[in-house]
Amino acid sequence: MKYWIVLFTTFLILNNSFSQSVDRLFRFPAVHNDQLVFCYAGDLYLVDANGGTARRLTSDVGFEMFPKFSHDGKTIAFTAQYDGNTEVYTMPTAGGTPKRITYTATLNRDDISDRMGPNNIVMDWSVDDQSILYRSRRYTFNSFKGILLKAPVNGGMSEQLPFDVAGWCSYNYDGTKLAYNRVFREFRTWKYYEGGMADDIWIYDTKTESTENITRNDAQDIMPMFYKDKVYFISDRDRIMNIFSYDLNTKSLKKVTNFDLYDVKFPSLSKDKITFENGGHIYILNPENEELNKVDIKIKNDLPYSRKREVLA
Repeated sequence: MKYWIVLFTTFLILNNSFSQSVDRLFRFPAVHNDQLVFCYAGDLYLVDANGGTARRLTSDVGFEMFPKFSHDGKTIAFTAQYDGNTEVYTMPTAGGTPKRITYTATLNRDDISDRMGPNNIVMDWSVDDQSILYRSRRYTFNSFKGILLKAPVNGGMSEQLPFDVAGWCSYNYDGTKLAYNRVFREFRTWKYYEGGMADDIWIYDTKTESTENITRNDAQDIMPMFYKDKVYFISDRDRIMNIFSYDLNTKSLKKVTNFDLYDVKFPSLSKDKITFENGGHIYILNPENEELNKVDIKIKNDLPYSRKREVLA
């Protein structure tokens, strides 16, 4: 009996020590060289790409989410609710006052917990870092189809890309091609959906203005990322969402990750790294050698929402 008590106590101590070693529930990561930015409890945090204690970049009561590094790594574009509306902002990677980039109409449904997701989600930077691509529902309030717009970072009106509908997207290295989705369902809870709104990956050629469907699959193929002559994306064609790659030259498809419990969610590529969330943790994938590493992160702040407090009925 004493043996089992000692064994159980040892297990509790070890389990507690392991659970305290890292935190989790991190969302919407993006990576650039040795820097990793992500969303936690509605704020943006910055941490070394190898892990460690994260530094909080934002502290507004609204959500700050979907960060994307500029190609030079000096600026972060993100979606935020500083002024009520969910809009596109930028701030220096080192921290600083956010600069509002977009001004759009208020939507009746504009929340991260809604099945439509929030409005004006940052998708990518233009290759010259002069504009930010974002997905808007300004003309499609109750539809699963949005539009892609390009907002100049130095001020000016947003310009719609030449599609009636579009969603998650990624430019290739010189901006001559754009991989994109036409439907967005990433905030829905329909698992293993294979109906008419299951999305494919399309390639748009900016010179010829032609489009090509490169997946043609009944499952969800979403969130494309251009890397050299390959397009990486996530798909649930094998039930669990994993990362796949499509070679534009050989037309071959390859499964890159093999998670069998939790879906890969909200992947992002910057330069030569892909980062994504899985089971509340953040991982970084090297497309060159397909090396995969989990980033151990610690959060140090006052965690105000975890405090006991009185609520008036």
